[in-house]
Amino acid sequence: MNDDARSPREPLGSNFRRLLPAAFSANLADGLASVAVPWIATALTRDPLLIALVVLATRLPWLLFSLPAGVIADRVDRRKLIVWMDMLRAAAIGGFAVVVLFYQQLFPDPEAVEAGLAEPPAGAGWFLAALYIAALTVGSAEVLRDNAAQTLLPSLVKKSQLKRANGRLWGAEITADSFIGPPLAGVLLGLALVVPFGATALLFLVSGLLMMSIRGSFSVRTATDPQAAPATTWRADLAEGLRWLWGHRLLRSLAISLGVMNGAMTAAFASQVLFAQEILGLDATGFGVLLTGAAAGALLGSFTSEHITARTGDGATLRMVLVLNALCLAGIGLSSHAAPVWALLTLFGLLVVTWNVVTVSLRQRIIPDHLLGRVNSVYRFFGWGMMSIGAVAGGVVVTVGEPLIGREWALRSPLLMAGLCCLLLIPYLWHRASSAVINAARAGAEGTAST
Repeated sequence: MNDDARSPREPLGSNFRRLLPAAFSANLADGLASVAVPWIATALTRDPLLIALVVLATRLPWLLFSLPAGVIADRVDRRKLIVWMDMLRAAAIGGFAVVVLFYQQLFPDPEAVEAGLAEPPAGAGWFLAALYIAALTVGSAEVLRDNAAQTLLPSLVKKSQLKRANGRLWGAEITADSFIGPPLAGVLLGLALVVPFGATALLFLVSGLLMMSIRGSFSVRTATDPQAAPATTWRADLAEGLRWLWGHRLLRSLAISLGVMNGAMTAAFASQVLFAQEILGLDATGFGVLLTGAAAGALLGSFTSEHITARTGDGATLRMVLVLNALCLAGIGLSSHAAPVWALLTLFGLLVVTWNVVTVSLRQRIIPDHLLGRVNSVYRFFGWGMMSIGAVAGGVVVTVGEPLIGREWALRSPLLMAGLCCLLLIPYLWHRASSAVINAARAGAEGTAST
């Protein structure tokens, strides 16, 4: 049994109680955008590659900025960095909402265009460009914000509370991001195209204000530990983080595995809005409701993942996630009705949160605090940077596959291929991330910290 399972249920603290609603607000904004952004793009084009470019715009920053984001998080006050990035996202989406407000006047029948029943109006090209710019800006801010948030948490709660705190955060985040946000976006789109974008900007602003209320200084550069002294150059900082991660066999293997999974799953879902519209026959509200399946599972996972890992062990849990992920993705790819897809997305959401609770808590426990931002960013460079490649790959697979196997199976193909990728990861990770290896890494880190 893990030590975490035996830890007393102490309160998580007042600062965590401020962090939690801030995370909820920011992720509710993400949930609104996850439906509103691709849906408004489909009002202008049915090209799967152009739709995938919207996903690429939000994911490319993980490939470009993950590494410098870690250096920044280890050099500045992490709380203040989160505040600034929330404000930047509010400004970017708020500016795009103004564009939508004026551009909407060009639509003779906005509902018909939104449903794909009318020709896109003149100026669709520059409107798509504005959408890509807004998505790229929000994605870039998200890289800095999320890396800082993960490195901030160990300063707010005890190490023995990390799994529980991460579980609560994932529960709040996924509930807002995938359970409340998507169907709410469908309802708001029905009112006017501009409404979900205005609401998204407001929610990012609220998140930033809540983060401002957290008390304390959270810069490791002000620590008394001499190891926390600033490096002479950014290159030296980056090199130190990269060496630490690459020299840690367990975290290196998990980072590579996460990169393969995230790349495959982003490819699978890059054209998800077209899959929902053309194969499942859903409108905007139905698409939003469909995405609540993943949220329902994620919410369940946020409360059960700690108990699952306590009973089965971390290593066995990760193996289980890989096997069931493969089955879920293949099942979705072969489905033609919304109900089974919703059920499979529920299981999928539970699996994603369970994987994240195990691996994020592990990183927070074994990476030294003065290196946490940099090592975490290198890890996410591998794990999340592949999303941008996956987004393009998903659009290309559909575009190339359509003349060969038809539109329907072209839209199904990325899901089936993603399931195969998860299956192929099982033998790679089987011994590299067993419970014995994970427990040894955790014990080694705690032994080093106590000497």
